[in-house]
Amino acid sequence: MPVVEGFNLTPVKSTTLLQPDAIDLRPEGAVGDRRFLFVRANGERLSGVMKAPLMHVRSTYDVAAEHLTLTFRDGTIAEGGSAPFSDPRSVKLYDREVPARRVDPLFTEAIRVATGDDTIELLRVDEPEYAGGIDRVSIVSRASVDDLGSRGGVERLDSRRFRMLVEIADAEPFEEDTWAGRRIRIGDAVVTVGDPMPRCVVTTLNPDTAKKDFPTLDILASYRKRGTEILFGMYGAVEVAGTVRVGDAVEPI
Repeated sequence: MPVVEGFNLTPVKSTTLLQPDAIDLRPEGAVGDRRFLFVRANGERLSGVMKAPLMHVRSTYDVAAEHLTLTFRDGTIAEGGSAPFSDPRSVKLYDREVPARRVDPLFTEAIRVATGDDTIELLRVDEPEYAGGIDRVSIVSRASVDDLGSRGGVERLDSRRFRMLVEIADAEPFEEDTWAGRRIRIGDAVVTVGDPMPRCVVTTLNPDTAKKDFPTLDILASYRKRGTEILFGMYGAVEVAGTVRVGDAVEPI
């Protein structure tokens, strides 16, 4: 039976992924996940390889205390209260627009110093929205990642490049595809599996170095292309909230 192998969360979209042992999964997503994002000063979202410099930043977020910490590659830390202020601004994501507000400018100042880019700033997305996809769950199996890696001559391809919320072990390659339109019980939660996920150039980047090191899209296009979209992994929506832990069973209902 498929089981949960791990999780990938990040309080600030595009920053280093965190791998907790459990998540609190709710209809609005995993608690604390992708609550913030960096945008251009004109409100334009960062896309593609523009996000590479952010992958070296580690973000942690105390939800109860509303306290955010950013740790940079050189050990520099920026931390403080993360409550939003100012009027909301509309930020266009890949699949929709979300309202977001400024937070303490110390975070924007810190990221500008770290990246040398004085055109970006940190915003906090208004709840119940968040900075991820319109569906709040993303799922991929270890077997699917291994299938892709083997086609590119790589053993045990690093699955973090796909930045999926839930990774599944003990499944067949692309078994998650067969769950489309079905409800699955995953730990204490119930998720309705949706459509396959379109992939972008970020999947070609090494999660540690942020350098291109694998022709992900070229390989996927050879067997996972539908129309103009290259698909890998599945979206999902939370029907019943609950705690999900590493090792929990994943079972279609």
